[in-house]
Amino acid sequence: MNKIALRLVLCFFGLVLSAVSFAQDTKPEMADLMRSNGKIYVVVAVCLTILIGLFIYVFLLDRKISRLEKGKD
Repeated sequence: MNKIALRLVLCFFGLVLSAVSFAQDTKPEMADLMRSNGKIYVVVAVCLTILIGLFIYVFLLDRKISRLEKGKD
C-alpha cells in the first residue's frame, strides 16, 4: 500500500511541476539584453574557465590520492 501511495504522490508532483514549467511563456529579458550587448559570451567564458579549473583540480587530486594509495600497499 505504501509503494502505491508513494508512486501516486510522485506522479502528482511530476505533473504539477511540468504544468508549472510549461506555464511560463515570458522570455528572459536579461539574457536577451546580455546577448545583444555581447556580454553573454563573457559569462560563458568565465563559467567554462571555472569548470575547466575544477576538472583539472579533481584530476590532479585523484592522481595524488592514487599515488598515496599505492605507497601504503
